[in-house]
Amino acid sequence: MTSSETAPVAIISRNDDSRLGTPLLVFLHGYGSNEQDLMGLSRYLPEEFTYLSVRAPLQAGPGFSWFPLTQEIDYSIESVGQSVETLWELLEPLSKQHSSITLLGFSQGMAMATSLARYQRDAIAAVVGLSGFAVEPRDLEIFDDEKVLQNPIPLFWGRDLADPVITRDKIEYTLKWVSQYTELTSETYPQIGHSVSMEELEDVDAFLKKVVLGRE
Repeated sequence: MTSSETAPVAIISRNDDSRLGTPLLVFLHGYGSNEQDLMGLSRYLPEEFTYLSVRAPLQAGPGFSWFPLTQEIDYSIESVGQSVETLWELLEPLSKQHSSITLLGFSQGMAMATSLARYQRDAIAAVVGLSGFAVEPRDLEIFDDEKVLQNPIPLFWGRDLADPVITRDKIEYTLKWVSQYTELTSETYPQIGHSVSMEELEDVDAFLKKVVLGRE
């Protein structure tokens, strides 16, 4: 761990025996934010879940990031792998205490959510990605896309087609990847920019109830 990294920090919606055996949903925030950012979304999502929100390990301005970004939203593939492995070290013990693990990532958090699912496919029930992208692996050996191909990930991907932050090359790769490796639910929301809307949260709620909780 470098001096710019912090120990894992997380907040959880219930931290007593009532969470044991419940489905766990893990919030992964965007670049420059923190673990408080997404926790409030839980009030709009199914009450059956226990909600865990994790702080990214690297300092980024007033907040934190999962891996360094340039202004062009390029990234170090090595640092992606390190953050994915660190996140799984935190979640792996919890996976034994909950009925399932679902990941919800916003922006860079979607990159982390899809990356962790590609690293530990058998452990992840579903992924929700909001205004984000999937990482192009290049030489990242921890991704097991062959396993994902055999068992595609249920993925909800919500975004504004005119998102001003996620660059076109990231979207083009993500479009290609999700079409091959996921059971995709894709929705677009005009005028939300790089944010989350109530309509989108209603769609995420329905997705979670259907895909993870088995309700129609």
